[in-house]
Amino acid sequence: MTTRRKLVLLGSLYLAQGLPFGFFTQALPVLLRKSGMSLPQIGLANLLMLPWALKLVWSPFVDRAHAPRFGRRRAVIVPMQLGSAAVLAALAFAATPGAMWALFVAVLLVNLCAATQDIATDGLAVEVLDPQERGLGNGLQVGAYRLGMILGGFVMVVVFDHVGWMAAFASMGVLLLATTVPILGYREPPLAAPVPDRGALAAIVASLARPGMARWVVVLVTFKTGEWFATGMLRTFLTDAKQSLTDIGLMIGAAGTGAALVGALASGAVLPALGRRRALVWFGALQALGIAAMALAVQFPSVPVFYAILAAEHLTAAMATTALFTAMMDFCRPGEEGTDYTVQASLVVISSAVFSTLSGFSAEALGYGPHFLASAALSAAGVAVVAAYRPSDPSFALLPARVAVVA
Repeated sequence: MTTRRKLVLLGSLYLAQGLPFGFFTQALPVLLRKSGMSLPQIGLANLLMLPWALKLVWSPFVDRAHAPRFGRRRAVIVPMQLGSAAVLAALAFAATPGAMWALFVAVLLVNLCAATQDIATDGLAVEVLDPQERGLGNGLQVGAYRLGMILGGFVMVVVFDHVGWMAAFASMGVLLLATTVPILGYREPPLAAPVPDRGALAAIVASLARPGMARWVVVLVTFKTGEWFATGMLRTFLTDAKQSLTDIGLMIGAAGTGAALVGALASGAVLPALGRRRALVWFGALQALGIAAMALAVQFPSVPVFYAILAAEHLTAAMATTALFTAMMDFCRPGEEGTDYTVQASLVVISSAVFSTLSGFSAEALGYGPHFLASAALSAAGVAVVAAYRPSDPSFALLPARVAVVA
């Protein structure tokens, strides 16, 4: 399979994940704020992300899934894609601004489908990407996912603002169906290694008990918390700054999408030269600076400043995320790629979700400016953890084409 075909396949699947997640993280906070909900209530709505935090529980079952003549990964990905599209189609007819319960139930179900699809897609990515392709592959992953987030958030906000719920959710469903086409034409090769037949808990424990994982876990739970603590309140800040739904959508769509794509692809391109740990330190430091810049928008509110800080946040966060995801792939074992990657991703999501959920309380107690500065300090602390990290295998820092932990 050529590199180009791999990137098209994976790009379509990560774009599909970003669509509903973009609605949840970008459009929903704005809509809830417009409906009169308080900042703490909006922060608590992040609990709808629970499937992303808990997906490690069923990841071993996804690794063992197999349908004759259909394929191990396709047996999970295709039904989950179609399930998400079906929920969105139902929501287009059932949801109204006065029936928020239907919206919350639908968001939870779509998150469940997307999180399960993510397990299989991450396993597929580790399987098909050669080690030297992982930097570029993860750059595309982050870029496609960010593009999906912006489409899900931007399209939902603008379309909802102009023509309402039905057209907005229907358009998302159609986009999800379109992203399913590449995986339908993919033919999976035979398994490279047998999948151990053990229970979910045993598989998760085995993944965490590998050499070097204890120190790596500390990196995973600290590296992205500052970003999520900040962005949990970024959209509500723009709403309170009297920006319309369309204005916020345009800012995120125009500044965010382009900057994120540039950041992700640039990060993936230079990763082979930098090495995993150096890339995490450099891009993590840029991420902390991007978060700190948000406080400037509080002191000097204007449309140009809002565009600038959104571009800086998306650019630096995409660079840091690409470096982290590439390193996470190196910590996956043949045959259990979905479980190993999901365990790591779940640790990132759990720690990030905790701080995202608390973000509303922080912003209300401190004000937006101090909250963003506190978020930048959290991000800087994550960089310090990476700088102090010493892997068991020195190839992690020096020879990024090799797998860091294979035990």
